Amino acid sequence: MTSSSPASAVAVQVRPGSIPLLPTEPGGSPAAWASEHRDSMRALVAEHGSILVRGLALADPAEVAAVFAQVGTELMPDREAFASRETYSAGVYSSSAWPQNQPMCMHHELSYRLEFPGLLLFACLGAPTEGGATAVADAPTVLDTLPADLVRRFEQEGWLLTRSYNDEIGATFAESFGTDDRAAIESYCRANAIEFEWQADGGLRTRQWRSAVVHHPVTGRPCWFNQVAFLNEWTMDPEVREYLVDVYGPDGLPFNTRFGGGDPIGEDVVQLLNAVYEANTVREPWQAGDLMLVDNIRTAHSREPFEGPREVLVGMTDPVRVADLAPTVEAGAR
Repeated sequence: MTSSSPASAVAVQVRPGSIPLLPTEPGGSPAAWASEHRDSMRALVAEHGSILVRGLALADPAEVAAVFAQVGTELMPDREAFASRETYSAGVYSSSAWPQNQPMCMHHELSYRLEFPGLLLFACLGAPTEGGATAVADAPTVLDTLPADLVRRFEQEGWLLTRSYNDEIGATFAESFGTDDRAAIESYCRANAIEFEWQADGGLRTRQWRSAVVHHPVTGRPCWFNQVAFLNEWTMDPEVREYLVDVYGPDGLPFNTRFGGGDPIGEDVVQLLNAVYEANTVREPWQAGDLMLVDNIRTAHSREPFEGPREVLVGMTDPVRVADLAPTVEAGAR
């Protein structure tokens, strides 16, 4: 189905099981086209939660950076990242370093931060030969589908993220915080409701409590908004989990999640969360030159396993503070 409205001013193709597609043939500068159609694209994201713009023919990081600057309000640094990224330019990054044969399960980007991006920008410079889609799922629908008693518990307790930084797995604390200065890291943690503890081996362990459900700042609709399943040990490949537990111990995993009260989240809960995500997932295979916009609060996203080279650049914009979203649990509360 193709639709348009005065708000969007451009036609978008809405197809079952796929991300709304906006075909275009700019015939000139992608940045100029993005500037002209910025309001239309953002209106479509507000309507659908995400859109894929096809036909811009983005060819290099400089073009991507120029388009991102036109679409967003303010490109944000990637603080508290759990995986390494390559920086192309200010606010423009590679997708997270993650084994290409393993999925990056559904999550909301940086939803464990007190300030996070409201809008995500993705640009594909090289599509894989198979798989690798950035799939999405509607967060209010996920919330409505989950068992009421489970949602109630997360609304009452929130969720707890624990991280153990080391030099072998995931981002180092220097990469995650953008500095290796311990005093600066401690100051950041105190300002952002993060408990921290320096380890005898020089590593860093942190804990932070966050709300699992927030209200969208525009619609006011409650959204399932977190990384409870993705950063939980039971989402890991079983062999990887077994290796990490054997090497670092159950309390030394690079990241793990619990109920906000401190109880472990069982494998059955994680499987349920991932199953509900999958039941509400839509996807569109990448083509080189594509641009994708995602409402980071309303819409969870994932990266599917792939084969062949894949080059997708990421930008994070439209900063939002948790305190402005009527969260069900105050950040840092226990």
